[in-house]
Amino acid sequence: MGTPINGYAPDFELPGVDEEVHHLARYLEKFQAIGVVFMCNHCPYVKLYLDRLKELQADFQDEAFTLIGINANDANQYPDDSFENMKVFAANNQLNFPYIRDVAQDVAESFGASKTPEVFLLDRDGRLRYKGLIDDNADDAAGVQVSYLRSAIAQLLKDESVEPSSTEAIGCSVKWRS
Repeated sequence: MGTPINGYAPDFELPGVDEEVHHLARYLEKFQAIGVVFMCNHCPYVKLYLDRLKELQADFQDEAFTLIGINANDANQYPDDSFENMKVFAANNQLNFPYIRDVAQDVAESFGASKTPEVFLLDRDGRLRYKGLIDDNADDAAGVQVSYLRSAIAQLLKDESVEPSSTEAIGCSVKWRS
């Protein structure tokens, strides 16, 4: 299910809260590593990880890395996750990375996203090199023993193989349309 490790990620062209259209191919032209994180506005796990995600973006943005947040949740069942509420969420939380909407849910399905937050790290060719957890302690940033995403980004930027290449994400389920 979804994109396998070393498989090519699905291209996308999706609207962002910045009123721009975000196209994966354009990011691949500019960045050596792209972290696609499926997230939403209401998930308590996303809220726990938000500052850590912003910190990762700040720490690696000068090294040809960017995060891209994608919200694929069904806004009919979860109005908190509407596009308008995404704009408010991005502004209130001062997101330092693009936050885009996958209303058709086909991008989330193609990646194989099942949780929020769940991360998919792509190399400059658009191949999936890591998927899963951000780190090993959702509840306590100070208690993190293994920062999976930070380590994977660093390995990828050094052209090293990414180990581990996958972990099992924890969080809320993606809210699929019924």
